[in-house]
Amino acid sequence: MLEQYDLSQLMVLDIETVPQYATHDELPDHLKKLWDLKTVRQRKDETAEDFYESAGIWAEFGKIICISVGIFTGGSPRGLRVKSFAGHEEKELLEKFSHMLSGQPPSLILCAHNGKEFDFPYLCRRMLINGLPLPKQLDIAGKKPWEIPHLDTMELWKFGDYKSYTSLSLLAAIFDIPTPKDDIDGSMVGSVYWKDHQLERICTYCQKDVVATAQLLRRYRGEELIADENITIVG
Repeated sequence: MLEQYDLSQLMVLDIETVPQYATHDELPDHLKKLWDLKTVRQRKDETAEDFYESAGIWAEFGKIICISVGIFTGGSPRGLRVKSFAGHEEKELLEKFSHMLSGQPPSLILCAHNGKEFDFPYLCRRMLINGLPLPKQLDIAGKKPWEIPHLDTMELWKFGDYKSYTSLSLLAAIFDIPTPKDDIDGSMVGSVYWKDHQLERICTYCQKDVVATAQLLRRYRGEELIADENITIVG
């Protein structure tokens, strides 16, 4: 599976997002009304104020604080280099990420777990909101499905089944991909950012997801995992 892809022409990525404001009270009044309308079906018994902790998953109400990317290196043994773009100023980190992509071929394949549903569209939306042009690798307007250079490890696992969501953690477990026990998960990122002020901790969590996704690709291809000593964190 996936033998047709040259891993050296592929980039694995993951993003971490948080609500744009620390609390619902800080939202401008006109956005409070729009938040209420946007989430009325999802909230069930929760108030709009309590549900605001989940605002990071909507690009209209959230922002990106970390983008981690991984590039496969070498042939035998295969390696992985991981780099992160993180910060409190979203536009600045998006500019740095875009500049990095500008140095890559337009045909570079981007890969993420649930990337087609979350990471890729979220990146595009936040870039437009920040007044930035879309990198060629993310600009899919007018392209046919087979022309879009995006891979999604969750979509690949579905094999055409559209009924289920399978987490990266579950796939890592069943494919015997060792992952360090983290003290946070995705649901805690907003709190760790706004209350604990620990961006570096979130960045480490994001990098681990990139490594796990890269290792999952190796498993899909029936290949050995990349050894820990051949995984390099840059910067």
